[in-house]
Amino acid sequence: MQAEAPEGEVDEEVGGDVDRGAGFGIAPGGLKRPGVLVAMPFDRDLIARFRETFPTARFRRASRRWFVPGTTAGRRVDAWIGREMSLRDAYADDKGRDAYAFEPLESRYLAAAPEGLIVRTPYSRTVVETLRGIAPAHWDPAVRAWRVPWRAYEALKAVWPTIEEAAARNEPHAKRARHAARDPGAESERRRHRFPVPAQDPPPLGVPVETASYGVVTFEALDAEPLDPGALPAAYAPLPASGRYVWGWWRMPTFAELAETVPAARPDDLRRGWWPATREGIETRRRRLREAERARATRSRAAEETAQETAQDASEEA
Repeated sequence: MQAEAPEGEVDEEVGGDVDRGAGFGIAPGGLKRPGVLVAMPFDRDLIARFRETFPTARFRRASRRWFVPGTTAGRRVDAWIGREMSLRDAYADDKGRDAYAFEPLESRYLAAAPEGLIVRTPYSRTVVETLRGIAPAHWDPAVRAWRVPWRAYEALKAVWPTIEEAAARNEPHAKRARHAARDPGAESERRRHRFPVPAQDPPPLGVPVETASYGVVTFEALDAEPLDPGALPAAYAPLPASGRYVWGWWRMPTFAELAETVPAARPDDLRRGWWPATREGIETRRRRLREAERARATRSRAAEETAQETAQDASEEA
C-alpha cells in the first residue's frame, strides 16, 4: 500500500491546475504542442522574472495562464516556482492582515476579502496609475475591481488619499455637476480649433505659443477678413474695442516642436490673448500629449495581442 504524502505536500487539482501553493499552479498545455500552462499570483516584479526566465512563454487570455513550450517545461517551471516560493516572505500576508485589523482603512471604495483588499471605484486615470504603482495589485475582470494582496496593505495605505480623492471626483454626480457648470459654447468653440488674434500682432505660424483658453497650441493659418469684436462668441473674453482681430486656426503641437521651443520666462502681454510659450505651459502640454499617446498605444497593443492569440490558438487547434 502506498504511503500517504505528508500534509501540505499533496497536489490538489484546482480547475485542471496542479496546485503548487501560494497561488502557483501547473496544468498540461495540450496535445498539439508540448508544454505546460502556468498560473501564478499577479505581481509585476514576479511576472518580469518569469518572462526573463522563460522568454518563449506566451500569455493566453482565454485561460488566463502562461503557456511555456517544451518537453521539459514542467520540470523547469517546477524548479522556478520552488525558487520563487523560497524567496517569498511567508508571513507578509499575515502582517498586512494584522495591520489592517489594527488600523483599518474605512472607505466605500474598499472591501476586505480573504486573500486581500478589493478596490472598486469609478474609472479614473489617476486611480489606475496609482494602483499600477503597487506591484502586487492587479485588475480582476471577473469582479471588475482591483485586488490588492494583504502584503501590499501598507503601500495601499500610503497612496489611499490620492485614490479616494480621484474616485470621489469621478463619481457620476460630481461629473454631472462639472458638466452643468461647463459652458457649452466654449466646448463648441474648442472643437472648431479657432481663436481670435490681433491682426496687427498675430502669433507666428508653425511655432508653439500659449493662449489663455487652450494652453500651448500651434497656429497654422490666419483669416484675412477682420472680425467684429462685439459679435464674437461668449466663450471668449471681451476683446478691446480698438484694433482689428482675425481668426487664427490652430492644432496641437508635436513633441518635436515643443522640444525646439525656447520657453519664455513669463507672458509678455496677456491682453492680446496669446504669448510665447512658458516652461509651465510646455510641460503641461507635453504631459497631456504623453497621456494621449499612451492611451493610443495601449489600445493598439491590446488589439494586436488579441489578434496574435486568436491566430495562435487557431493554429494549435488545427
